[in-house]
Amino acid sequence: MIELSVKKSDFERTVLDHMNTAALLFDNALSLLYLNPAAEMLFEVSARHMLGQHASQILPCPDADVEGRLRAALASRHPFTEREVNVFASDGRMKTVNCTILPLHYFSAEVQLLVELTQVDRQLRITREEQLLSQHQATRTMISGLAHEIKNPLGGLRGAAQLLERELADPELRDYTRIIIDEADRLQDLVDRMAVPNRSRRCGPVNVHNVLEHVRGLISAEYPLGPSVSRDYDPSIPIFEADQDQLIQAFLNLARNAAAAAGTAGHIEFKTRVQRQFTIGHCRHRLVLKAQVQDNGAGVPDEIKDQIFFPMVSGRQGGSGLGLAIAQDLIHQHDGLIECQSRPGETIFYVYLPLEKVHD
Repeated sequence: MIELSVKKSDFERTVLDHMNTAALLFDNALSLLYLNPAAEMLFEVSARHMLGQHASQILPCPDADVEGRLRAALASRHPFTEREVNVFASDGRMKTVNCTILPLHYFSAEVQLLVELTQVDRQLRITREEQLLSQHQATRTMISGLAHEIKNPLGGLRGAAQLLERELADPELRDYTRIIIDEADRLQDLVDRMAVPNRSRRCGPVNVHNVLEHVRGLISAEYPLGPSVSRDYDPSIPIFEADQDQLIQAFLNLARNAAAAAGTAGHIEFKTRVQRQFTIGHCRHRLVLKAQVQDNGAGVPDEIKDQIFFPMVSGRQGGSGLGLAIAQDLIHQHDGLIECQSRPGETIFYVYLPLEKVHD
């Protein structure tokens, strides 16, 4: 228990006002009495809009019994800490914090609660990115091995189709062998690019919205009965250097997953925004594209959330488990990263791509 005056001195207020972590003071009825500038920045709202609010409106805890936990602290006068608690900014964006509750008491005065919130989104994100990059290295090794194993039978398939074409007198039958040969060539090119990705990239100026509109058209053709697809694009995103075919394939894999999860009655949204001074892995970029593919399906099963970018891991019956692994690999070739946030009714795949090399 910490004993402090109920009425904070100027010195105490100055200390709280200059703290880097968010500090909030509640009375014994759990109404907000005070918050420091760091708390205003965390919640992205001014103090006058929050003062007087009940703690349960501001501090959702993991067990959802906010009032019960805080009243227990008032009664016992023992501090406690909750880790990785979700709080929400004024625009509804979720932020993750470590939350420490300190009961304050001075002689016979009523007990108050000082709540200190330390934002940990960045640390958690760095840890998550390191895990994703580690997964990617395993994925890259496996994809290279698969590419090598596919090349030999693919060459045999093409050769057999060529021999068969020479023996066919009917031109219409030769059309079928030509399809086999052309598709074998296309797959051979894809396999070569998978095996040696950096050497095979064909970069040029790309408009990400053209990529997403192309993917939207393909999804509408593949799933004519739905789900519905909406767009929320940021027109300020510049043209940037990338391999357009690889980006189409990456976003198509994400969109197909979303369509399968949402079903015919569901909904998918494509969204783009710009992030400034954003870190991907250990590299800080001045300008980054943040593209989202969101669906309202059942969500990713909890047991595979940490493995969804591994090959052969799928949450769908009959799924190959390669779509997300390949998408991550293609985005990683552009120095980017894909992250996933999922809960029942809302799954969002975030695609981050550096935009430093832009065209006017």
